[in-house]
This record gives sequence, C-alpha cells and structure tokens, in this order.
Amino acid sequence: MNIKRISFATLFSISIIILNKAMAIETPKHTLIKKENGFEIREYEPMIIAKTSVRSDYSDAASTGFMRIASYIFGGNSASMSIEMTAPVLTNTPDPEDIYEIQFVMPSEHSMEDLPQPNSQNVTLKKVNLGRTAVLRFGGWATKDRASHYQNKLSDLLAASGYTVNGTFMVAQYNSPWAIPPFRKNEISLKSSALPVSS
Repeated sequence: MNIKRISFATLFSISIIILNKAMAIETPKHTLIKKENGFEIREYEPMIIAKTSVRSDYSDAASTGFMRIASYIFGGNSASMSIEMTAPVLTNTPDPEDIYEIQFVMPSEHSMEDLPQPNSQNVTLKKVNLGRTAVLRFGGWATKDRASHYQNKLSDLLAASGYTVNGTFMVAQYNSPWAIPPFRKNEISLKSSALPVSS
C-alpha cells in the first residue's frame, strides 16, 4: 500500500512539473470569436507546420508520425538545427482507410525562408491558415475510440447550434506522453469555413 501511495505521489509530482512546463510552450495564436453551447469558435492566425503522412492504424500512425517530425525538430534537418517544441500535435480523427496526417506547428519566430529543410523525404513544411475553427476540449487519453466519441459530440453540438457539419476533423494533443490522464488536454476541431449557418 505504501509503495502504491509513493508511486502515485511520484507520478502526481511529475505530472505537475510537466503541466507547468507545458503551460510555457508556445501554442498557435488565435482570437476567441465566441463560446457556443459546449464549444468555442476561434479565429487562428496563419502558421507554418511540419507534416507527415502515415498509413497505419490510429495509434501506430500517431506514434510513427510523431517520431518522424520530432527527428526533424531535434536536428534531423539541413542545418542540424534544434527547433523549439510547440503544442499541440495535430492529426486527423480516426479514418476508415487508416491514412493519417500528423502535424507539428513551428514556432512563430520562424518563417518558411529560415526554417531548414527536413532530412527525411517523409516530412514537409507548409504554411497553412486554419482561419475560423470550431473547437471542443476534452481530457484524458486521445485514443481512437475517444477521438471518435468527441468528434461525434462536436458534430451534434454544431448541428444543435444551427451549423452544417462538413469538413475534416482534427485531434489536437497538448501534452507529453508522460502526463497522466487527469492533467491531459486535448481538442477536436473543425474549420468553420466548412460550417455555414443553416438558413
């Protein structure tokens, strides 16, 4: 019993440290447009992403994609340059064809001109503009089943608020793999340009 209590206390302490560090990590700049019934609508500024595509099941694809892009920011690039980690890590929600795109947002201090090229042909850089986006937050692990559940929940909330749901949903994970479920932050998002108000 004492060992279990010590182990839990250790995990709790580590998670607090990780949470505090995560709070200092840069996240994409956005403006909160409004809060709806259980979700938010945000306007995101343009950003640069490093992305890779993986064909595998949801869990393996996320892990493989993460390692590919982590290699790029940890020096696997034309300048052997380390690039600051940001949050969140983005991927599309569970796909019936098991094709996933994993994305890291690059720090806002960088431009397409000063970012080094990836050594891996599987990683590419791209400037994107998410624009107006509907976002639903949830905690715990962003497993395949839970991502699908919250995608459906956001769809229902959008429909109830008078929006037509049409587009690609994304999963955003803000924490390191070592953060325990009570301290994890995830989001399901959908670009609002695909969400015209129903007449």
